[in-house]
Amino acid sequence: MPTSLVTGGAGFLGSHLCEELLRRGHRVICVDNLETGSLANIEHIRDRAFVHRNIDIIEPYFIDEQIDFVYHLASPASPIDYLRLPLATLKVGSYGTHHTLGLAKFHRARFLIASTSEVYGDPQVHPQPESYWGHVNPIGPRGVYDEAKRYAEALTMAYHRQQGVDTAIVRIFNTYGPRMRPHDGRAIPTFLRQALQDRPITVFGDGSQTRSFCYVEDEIRGLIALAESGYHTPVNIGNPDEFTLLELAKTVIDVTGSKSEILFEALPTDDPQVRQPDITLAREILGWEPAVSLREGLRRTIDQAGVEALVGAV
Repeated sequence: MPTSLVTGGAGFLGSHLCEELLRRGHRVICVDNLETGSLANIEHIRDRAFVHRNIDIIEPYFIDEQIDFVYHLASPASPIDYLRLPLATLKVGSYGTHHTLGLAKFHRARFLIASTSEVYGDPQVHPQPESYWGHVNPIGPRGVYDEAKRYAEALTMAYHRQQGVDTAIVRIFNTYGPRMRPHDGRAIPTFLRQALQDRPITVFGDGSQTRSFCYVEDEIRGLIALAESGYHTPVNIGNPDEFTLLELAKTVIDVTGSKSEILFEALPTDDPQVRQPDITLAREILGWEPAVSLREGLRRTIDQAGVEALVGAV
């Protein structure tokens, strides 16, 4: 039985990863200090092969059992979180990544870091291939997240080249599904929460900026495929179907049968105008591509999460 360590394992993406690894026969060690994760995401897991450890990875830590895979997902990821926790975000990307890479080196484990499409910033190339270096504002409000991830990628490659650690880098694009936090500030949970209450859906700017949305089941399948490959440089894992935020808002209204109207608000600072992954590499080396459409993913999210969870409490 392989053992996988998942940092940030009580978060939205991490909890789904823990579940799928358990389903595939792994022992799973979930490391999460619950700063942005929640025990509610993992409390349903009743498996002897699963353990949660409340550890802050900004400080040095050690796991005293053999580990075969390390999935490093820990990081504040929503704008609300990283704007509230700017220093913690930078420290998780630097110290947390350094400590977790050191752990992977000690155990000779395969290490996968969850990077982000935000390393591309407001891109001048469209769609974004892994070869594009990005157009990021390092001193803007989003810089603490963007640069933490860019630094973490550089640190990961340094450990690979100098220390011989078996590493992988996944660049994750917008992902959605059950267990999203209703008030985390991202488009799909916000639009669903508003639509399910027949409240105005708030679209920033004129809604012409684009995003690409990947259902969590597809995303997790891609992460595991990359971890189990021998590939080392970054790979985009996301859905290449591109939607404007106005199109997304109208789709959410249609899927939910909502009576919501659309309300336009001021565009946030450094909000990317386009976001679409080039997944040619993922198709070639992993045989991976998403299978769930946006409409189907939204329906699954509502059915599996339930209206009460998606509406949440302030």
